[in-house]
This record gives sequence, C-alpha cells and structure tokens, in this order.
Amino acid sequence: MEKKKKRNLLVLATGILLLAAIGAGTLAYLWFGPQFHPDRTVYIYIDTDDTVDSIYNKIETQAPLNTFARTGFRWMVHYRHYEQHVHTGRYAIRPGESIYHVLSRLLRGYQEPMNLVVGSVRQLDRLAQHIGRQLMTDSADIATLWADSARMAAWGYNRQTLPALFIPNTYEVYWDMSAKDFLQRMVKEHERFWNKERRDKAQALGMTPTEIATLASIVEEETNDKAEKPIVAGLYINRLHQGMPLQADPTVRFAVGDFGKQRITYADLSIESPYNTYLHTGLPPGPIRIATPEGLDAVLNYTRHNYLYMCAKEDFSGRHNFASNYGEHLRNARRYQQELNKRKIFR
Repeated sequence: MEKKKKRNLLVLATGILLLAAIGAGTLAYLWFGPQFHPDRTVYIYIDTDDTVDSIYNKIETQAPLNTFARTGFRWMVHYRHYEQHVHTGRYAIRPGESIYHVLSRLLRGYQEPMNLVVGSVRQLDRLAQHIGRQLMTDSADIATLWADSARMAAWGYNRQTLPALFIPNTYEVYWDMSAKDFLQRMVKEHERFWNKERRDKAQALGMTPTEIATLASIVEEETNDKAEKPIVAGLYINRLHQGMPLQADPTVRFAVGDFGKQRITYADLSIESPYNTYLHTGLPPGPIRIATPEGLDAVLNYTRHNYLYMCAKEDFSGRHNFASNYGEHLRNARRYQQELNKRKIFR
C-alpha cells in the first residue's frame, strides 16, 4: 500500500512538473518566439495623442497577431505598465520578431530613424508643408517658428534670407523631432556644407554664403542644365563686377508671383519690387528659391568668360545662347521672340 501511494505521488509530481514545463515553454514561446509575421518590415508611428488602445489598433493593422499571441501581448502590456511609458516615435516591427523585443523597444523609446527629404522649393510655406508631411510636427508649428523674427535674427537670417539656411538633401532624423530641433539640425547642416574651402571661395568673390545662395537660386531658375549653371553664374558675376543690373527674368517672375510665365512683358519689367533686377542693381534681398548644393557649387566654381548677355534658345531645349555684346544678344533675342510668336505664347 505504501509503495502504491509513493508511486502515485511520483506520478502526480511528474505530471505537475511536466505541466509546469509545458506552461513555461508555452509562455517562453509566446514572449520570445516569432509572433509577428508581416510580409516586410513595417513601421508604427506613435503620436502625442496616441493611447494604448490606439497603438494596439495600429499594430493590428500593420502586423496582426493570432488570437493566442494577441492575448499574450495585451497581458504583457498590462504587466509591464506600458500605459505609463508611451513614447512617441517611429517603431519597426520585423518579420519573425517576438512580443518581448517589440514591446521592449516601445517601452524604452528605441525608435527607428527615417530619411527626411529637404527639397529645393520656391517658397518657405511649401517647405513647411513638405516637412510637415514627413514628420510628426505640424507644418504650422514650423511656419510659426521661422516667423519668429528674433529667433531668426539670432541665427543671422530674416524672412527674405531664410531660404539660404537650407541645404537640400536627405537627412537621417527621428520622426518625432520638434520644429525647433528641425531648424537647429538645418543650422548644423548649413555649417557642415559651408566648410572652410567653400567659405574661402565665397570670400574671394566678395560674397557671403547668403549672397551665394541668392545668386545660385537665380541661376537654377534660369537653367536646369548642369553644364550651363557655371556659365550662367559667370555671366551674372561679370554683371555684378561691372555694376550692371542682373536683368534676370526669374527675379521678375518672383516679383510678379507667377513662375509659369514664359514671356516677360514690359509691364512686368516696370513692377516696383526689390526683386525686380531690371530696375535695381545688385542682388535681390534674398534667394528666390532654396538653392541646391549643385547650384551653390556652380556659383563658387563659376566659369570665367566674357559673356554679359543670355537668351533662351529658340529650340526650347532649356539651354541658352550667350553673347558678349548687345548686338549679338539682340539677334539671339529676336530669334527667340519669333519662335514665341510662332507658338502663340503671349504670357
């Protein structure tokens, strides 16, 4: 009888241990096993107004769990008090990842960086919208920040010169960076671009980086042709050195507020604006678009020549005919105007 009792206890103990092992194994697999199975790496964007429930929904949409794993995930979220540790940001969920690793990143705020594209746009409002579509921060927050004249002045800019701050490129940032952090990053990238070599070249031209950016913005509005940019830059530098008006049509389009105009009229040329380089000598008050690194370097490394005049080619290739005297320029201009008339382009 005593032997039978011992045998029963042994069986019971073995059963308990076996169940415990199965339970522990199940929990270990639940927490540490591959529970997320999206087709590719997906990203969860957590904003300031997100709650645990809204985060659940985002995860379910991007990387749904089976019923068993979903229950385990909710329990672990509750056990780890995630509601007290919600961090904004962009978080990755990769195929084959475990609940433990995903939740650990969420709890610690270990977010994934992203590529922020800063483009060469014509207007600061457009830039704010473009950045606002990529980051958590709202475009209005960005626009409000750079409307702060005191802050901009502390960085050496005003509303007219601010486009010179930005260097179009793709930057690795965190999605939840603030508007202030974005601008501070742009200041650092500006300083990185304007290294000693570039500043020395600007100084040799008797120009500041902002003035280089202003001229580069005109050059880039004049031509998209990479080979032409240093030539166009050299032409305008010749004019500046001789005290001649730049007479750049893009600055007139900027003053008029119509970049789609193909034909500049006499009425346009008479518009009173500091950006009308037919009426005012020297550079306009600031860039007419955000100049690209290529455009900035085209000015810094401009082509030395004796051209003073340019006119769009009559083949509408986007390239230009250059001239060193006014008579030759008039002949070039006449051919272009005749082609405009032929194509019935009157604006």
